[in-house]
Amino acid sequence: MLGSQLRRLREQKGVTRQDAGYVIRASESKISRLELGRVSFKERDVDDLLSLYGVSDKTEREALLQLAREANTPGWWHRYNDVLPGWFQTYVGLEESAALIRTYELQFVPGLLQSEGYARAVIRLGNAGAAEHEIDQRVELRMQRQARLTGSEAPRLWAVVDEGALKRPIGGPEVMRGQFEHLIEMSKLPNVTIQIMPFRFGGHAAEGGAFTILRFPEQDLPDVVYVENLTGAMYLDKRDDVDTYLQAMERLCVDSATPERTVELLGDFLRET
Repeated sequence: MLGSQLRRLREQKGVTRQDAGYVIRASESKISRLELGRVSFKERDVDDLLSLYGVSDKTEREALLQLAREANTPGWWHRYNDVLPGWFQTYVGLEESAALIRTYELQFVPGLLQSEGYARAVIRLGNAGAAEHEIDQRVELRMQRQARLTGSEAPRLWAVVDEGALKRPIGGPEVMRGQFEHLIEMSKLPNVTIQIMPFRFGGHAAEGGAFTILRFPEQDLPDVVYVENLTGAMYLDKRDDVDTYLQAMERLCVDSATPERTVELLGDFLRET
């Protein structure tokens, strides 16, 4: 988040990475890594860059300096470093800061909506050779992420789930029944909206696959699109990229079953399992 803001400010001012690096006694590549969020920030360096970029408003400067302090403070998820890939640590940190999380899933129930039994079955699929204590850690991490949905500063979660994810028998009938019950209960939370994209609709807007859009409470911070693959993830925050995914998400929400109808469908699935 901080790197993205610094890049935006630098580009608006027309400052090259080389010139920015000179001001903080660093190389052009160091500026690139800072803007990509790949190295830690020194508050003094951020302060110097803000002066170079002409940021004189005290409120704006302090907000960005506070981001620098937070960026260097380990979050609760860092205690799971041994089972958490570096590229996913970034996502968990962003998710923890988000005010609105919009997600589309087509293979599994979204992680924030998984029951413990379902999460364990999914994690075992992706980590077949892992020891049981490692599986336990991964499940615990997923449950810890979910806890924020019922906290005092809970984000808004809006999930669209492809019907295929709900018809795939992960973990067997008992696990699936527990998952359907969990989704019905989660849908009762005032900050959670769930919609099913039904088979009968055929092709739809999200032909590129699963993705998540994160929006933050700070108005000047850009939305971030998270797209995961087998070995890593992409974090997109350029306006054109984000707008494309926002349009796809809006189309998905219009074309999917309404939240009320989704609860009815989940009840049907539960009775059929």
